Amino acid sequence: MASNIVVASPKRIKSSTVKEQTPAKCEQSFKVSDRLNPKTVDPFNKKELNSIFMSAYARGAIPCRLVHGSVKHSLQWTKPPESLEFDPLLLTFAEGLKETLHPYSFLAYEGFMQLLMVKNANAQLVPLLPKLTSPFKNALLVDARFKPTLEIIVQVSNLTGTSFNQSLKNILPQISRKISIKSLKDTIVLSLQKIETNGGPLKAF
Repeated sequence: MASNIVVASPKRIKSSTVKEQTPAKCEQSFKVSDRLNPKTVDPFNKKELNSIFMSAYARGAIPCRLVHGSVKHSLQWTKPPESLEFDPLLLTFAEGLKETLHPYSFLAYEGFMQLLMVKNANAQLVPLLPKLTSPFKNALLVDARFKPTLEIIVQVSNLTGTSFNQSLKNILPQISRKISIKSLKDTIVLSLQKIETNGGPLKAF
């Protein structure tokens, strides 16, 4: 899919903003103000556990925990990621992609990404593709989680190629409807180009 992309000159970054890290480093950066006063929820307060992912984390079904750093956070796994079954763990992480509260938004994104990095991840990933469609669509509806979810969708496409095409039919409209938003246009176009490279012409879907 050919597309001439005009890259807008970057806005000046305030000194209080930490430089964003790439997903490959399995870390996520935050503004200093967010780190000092993040939107959080108590994972042990049952009244606040109103989602599948929150409840799973509270009962210990997520085999990793958040490690707080002075600048950035990371995950510490209780078991090696390569030893874990994707079903149902990856699906649980997918349900958490729509979360906007800390620590759940961080845990879901990083946990999903790190599982995709294990050896032979595609073998476990392909059978789960139909079940990922609904969580992906729900997360794309949340403005604050659109970009992180799109990053994950591209990575899934990288790993599964044409196997992802059937599921993409239901996901692409959710992505394309935001292409008119100036701040998202370049990101969406680049992402669709990568998906097309992996799975073939999008118009064929």
